[in-house]
Amino acid sequence: MEPTNEGVENQSYQNLHNPRQGGYKPALFVFVLTLLDNIGFVAILVSLFLYCLTVIHFDLSGSANTTTNFLGTAYLLTLVGGVISDSYMNRLNTCLLFGAIELLGYLLLIIQSHYAKLQPEACGEYSCVKGTKALLFYASIYLLALGGGGVRGSVPSLGADQFDEQDPKESKHIPSYFNWYLFFGTGGACVGVTVVVWVSTNKGWDKSFIISIICTFVGLVFLAVGKPFYRVRVPGDSAFLKVLQVLVVAAKNRKLQLPQNSGELYELRSSPEQASLGERIRHSKQFRLLDKAAVLAEGTKPGKWKVCTVTQVEEVKILTRMIPILLSTTLINTCLAQLQTFSVQQGTLMYRKVGSFEIPAASIPVIPLLFMCILVPIYEVFFVPLFKKLTGNPNGISHLQRIGVGLVLSAISMGISGLVEVKRRNEIVNHNNRISVFWLSYQYGVFGLADMFTFVGLMDFFYSEAPKSMKSLSTSFAWLSLSIGYYLSTVFVEIINSVTGKYTSSKRGWLEGLDLNKNHVDLFYWFLAILSVLNFGNYLFWASWYKYKRDVPVEVIDQPMLTGSPINLTSPSGWSPLIVATKQGEGTD
Repeated sequence: MEPTNEGVENQSYQNLHNPRQGGYKPALFVFVLTLLDNIGFVAILVSLFLYCLTVIHFDLSGSANTTTNFLGTAYLLTLVGGVISDSYMNRLNTCLLFGAIELLGYLLLIIQSHYAKLQPEACGEYSCVKGTKALLFYASIYLLALGGGGVRGSVPSLGADQFDEQDPKESKHIPSYFNWYLFFGTGGACVGVTVVVWVSTNKGWDKSFIISIICTFVGLVFLAVGKPFYRVRVPGDSAFLKVLQVLVVAAKNRKLQLPQNSGELYELRSSPEQASLGERIRHSKQFRLLDKAAVLAEGTKPGKWKVCTVTQVEEVKILTRMIPILLSTTLINTCLAQLQTFSVQQGTLMYRKVGSFEIPAASIPVIPLLFMCILVPIYEVFFVPLFKKLTGNPNGISHLQRIGVGLVLSAISMGISGLVEVKRRNEIVNHNNRISVFWLSYQYGVFGLADMFTFVGLMDFFYSEAPKSMKSLSTSFAWLSLSIGYYLSTVFVEIINSVTGKYTSSKRGWLEGLDLNKNHVDLFYWFLAILSVLNFGNYLFWASWYKYKRDVPVEVIDQPMLTGSPINLTSPSGWSPLIVATKQGEGTD
């Protein structure tokens, strides 16, 4: 059998020392795209329910389910963008490709919203859209979900790639980059839920979609113009394929004995003339069952699907360690879903005028966005330097500590939400008085702070901890947490209605019907608050169990970063055992 380089991180980067490339200059192009693209995309997120209700003529439950499915799918599809940008195309080209798909989705929405003959007639049923009209509608929103998801799965890592992880002077900017990424994304969202939503309400849906498509197009052009300044990563082997290889080979080798010395596990050897342009990860003792993938059966020649390197096995271990952290953060996004649904419905029953201007119901989510726009710069400029002095951590606080702070704040936000709902319902039911919509600013403000800590902490955590060959895929986990949270919200609503409808004296579910004044959304909020406290205990367990990547030493091959095609890294003798962990390294095994 011919020697193979299967399992090696086979990828290269543009010269990191080119003064024209890298740093905040190219990251600025990413920020501009993020701002412009979020103007339209977030406007769609908050107003799709009304579009389905008034233009496509779903009933209330049909509009809600269509909106939830769109939100969950859009964030789930970030994984597609992450995988493609890691394995098949560089991140810049991946972003531009999915951006074109997003533009096509907007174009179809413009066409259907402009021509009345392409819209269904009201029928009073769950769904009134059928045939070609249904095909046009679903094609438009799911092309938008695919395109928007792909962009969000690739562009955050493109910006973070502009800072060298191995250079202490540059790596310290990565957390700040994610803070500013959130800031610009939030700024675009603020414009979307105010200006674009107002246009859709007062001037027509087609005009709001035209604004959205123009903003996204300009953002993509701006991103492409920055190409000479980017450090562009050449994609390597398929991340999913590498993970699958480890799982399959470990299963095939399950009856083999593990060597007592981890140095006998298989790793590729490179000569001085041949060097890996990535990292070689030393062996760790977690998930020893996976180590069997790095055991070569006696009398078997190395090759595809027969043995994996220690580095490849350790990459899978890193992703495995991340999964409990990912699952522990989904509940905060379930809480977020309530602020985008029930809290908006609360706002429609509250006093929404500021002078002579009445705030559109779909624009109510601008409150937490404004809080985040204010809090992110304050956190970055004042609190991070303060935390650095207090903790000695170059990032102020660790990734997992930051996420934990956000989880606590989300539980507080749900508790406040229940109190505000009690006051709102009592005032309108007992005194026929509509309280100001700005009462919602308490729960939105606390949750905006929670989101700032958790979402940025997650993106930074997944990017920093991921193997080099899986940066985009791992960063997409932050969006995957959002997706699971939205789907989980639907499940909770159905379960709560089913259970409370059977056991309450009125035989009416807490969230049943259209009259919010007869429901018990406050109890649902408190249910989520209690669940969030319990989830925080679960998170503390997994956070203390988690082993940071830095705790497993990484052997970096000191060679100049080059641009061009992947290099064949197979040594003259092909596959051979390499004692990666030296006597000193065995102490950290």
